Amino acid sequence: MKSTVPACRALGVLAVSMVAVLGASAPAPLDASAATAAEPEATSLLGRSLTRPELPAQVIERHQSAIESLRLRLASHPEDADALVWIGRHLGYLGRYHEAVAFFGDGVERFPDQAARFLRHRGHRKISLRQLDGAVADLRDGVAKMAGQTDAVESDGLPNLYNRPTGTLKTNLWYHLGLAHYLRGDFQRSVEAYTACVALADNADMHVAASYWLYMSLRRLGRDADAASVLDAVPLDALLLENDDYQDLLRLFATGTSVRDADALLARYEPGSVGAVTLSYGVGVWHLLSGRRDAALELFRRVVDGDGWAGFGFIASEAELARQDD
Repeated sequence: MKSTVPACRALGVLAVSMVAVLGASAPAPLDASAATAAEPEATSLLGRSLTRPELPAQVIERHQSAIESLRLRLASHPEDADALVWIGRHLGYLGRYHEAVAFFGDGVERFPDQAARFLRHRGHRKISLRQLDGAVADLRDGVAKMAGQTDAVESDGLPNLYNRPTGTLKTNLWYHLGLAHYLRGDFQRSVEAYTACVALADNADMHVAASYWLYMSLRRLGRDADAASVLDAVPLDALLLENDDYQDLLRLFATGTSVRDADALLARYEPGSVGAVTLSYGVGVWHLLSGRRDAALELFRRVVDGDGWAGFGFIASEAELARQDD
């Protein structure tokens, strides 16, 4: 909700990383600068090379330190699935998505009884890498493995201001599965996934986030009456911990009648920030569904010409522009 490499290079880094984490007695440290910012980490849905974001030194140091501690913990306790999950998550926070995918894949093999956890995170990072078919396969498999199982709250690696997680393993599986379908333009399946996510949501934040994508999916299918029912059920006035941007976009769809309403939202954040990307995509769809195609495309282009390419609104903007080119 808070919210997506050349193969030979990735394999070289992974070979060192996997040996270090999974068995060497005195492993070499994982190097957060193993790839320079100039080397591509992914390719956009528009065919553009996407380089790893430049992060503040203190952010890199924090995640790198966490990785090293977890690596040593896993070397001493190879049965510690949680350590392996968090190594992958911290690699993702560093923008090292290929490495994260490989670690989560190792977790699927090593801990089959906890495979759903690793599939959930691998699916997420495959979305970051624009590997949408693979993301669908992983997340759908994770959903199947969790059928009939007890759900569990997922801790946040980048917690909200209240340090209160808003997602569970099941809701996050359905949420990201719905997103992968949405980005592929399979709006019927995204409706199914987000309907399941809303049904499982046990807090207003998750309800709002899933309802946002459910509403968008229904509108893209022309199911406007069903979309209106989503707006009637969503807690538009609830005090949220982190998903207020989605809530404000839903308010725009529910009550916004002028471009001034949308422009007021867009003025909230600095261009390129996560919030700006989220709002720009949502406002772009609002324009698109209101018949203002040129205004919508201008916003989508503004997003993809900026930063924050791992954001869901960024990937969705790419998908919109790619569909326009088809």
